[in-house]
Amino acid sequence: MKVSKFIATAVAAASATLFVLAAHAGSHPKHWNYAQGEEGPAHWAELDATFETCAKGSNQSPIDIRNAVKADLPAIKTNYSAAAPVFVNNGHTIQVNLPAGQTMTVGDKSYELLQFHFHTPSEEALNGKRTAMVAHFVHKSTAGELGVIGVLIQPGKTNEAFAPVFEHLPRAGEKITVDDVKLDLAAMMPADKGYYSFAGSLTTPPCSEGVNWMVLKNPISLGAEQIKAFRRIFNANARPIQPLNGRVIQESK
Repeated sequence: MKVSKFIATAVAAASATLFVLAAHAGSHPKHWNYAQGEEGPAHWAELDATFETCAKGSNQSPIDIRNAVKADLPAIKTNYSAAAPVFVNNGHTIQVNLPAGQTMTVGDKSYELLQFHFHTPSEEALNGKRTAMVAHFVHKSTAGELGVIGVLIQPGKTNEAFAPVFEHLPRAGEKITVDDVKLDLAAMMPADKGYYSFAGSLTTPPCSEGVNWMVLKNPISLGAEQIKAFRRIFNANARPIQPLNGRVIQESK
C-alpha cells in the first residue's frame, strides 16, 4: 500500500473548506479548543463575533437525550458503497472525507454524505450517560440542509469496518490518502437504524443552528486498542451538554 501525506497550508485549506460545507469548523477566525480556559467551550462565543450563536442560540447541541416522544418517523435509508477515504487531522478531531455519491434519504429528503469524524466521550448523552465515543456522519441535502447521523460507540471487539481509519490516523495538520484502501461505509452502522430526532446545531464554532440530528438508538463497538489509538491523539474533544430549551425529542417506533 502506498501512503501519500500532504502537510501544512494546502491541507489546512482543504480541510477548512469541507468544514464550511459540513459546518463543523467555519473559517477559523480564532483558535478554540475543548479545554477549560479562555479558548474553551465556555468562552467560544467571546472569541469571535461569528461565534455568538454558541452562547445566544436556543437549539444548541449536543444534548442529553431523555423523555423522548414516540413518533412515526421516516426510516433512515442509506445508499452507501465502498469509498476511497481521505484521512485528515484538523486539530480538533480525525475527519474522514469521502467522494461524492454516498447518499441517504429520510422521508422525502435526500442527503449526500460529506465526511464523518469522532468525539470522545460521546457528545450526546442518553439519560445522562455518555458512551466512550461517537461518530458523526455529516450529510448535506440538495437544499443545503445538514443532516447528521450520530452513531454511539462502546468498547467491545475490534471493528474491522473502521480498521483502515485507525491504522492510518494522521498527525496534526496532516492529510493522508492510502492507495487501494476503501471503506465499507454500510458496515459502519448498525443494521437497525431506529433513531432519536431533534433540531440542533453544530457542536463546534460557529455553532450554527438548523441541523437535523438523528442519533441512532443502537450503538456499535470499537476495540479497546482502537479507542486508545484515538485518545492518544485527542484525549477529550466533546462539547458540554447544552440546555434543551423546550425542544421535543422524537423517537422512532
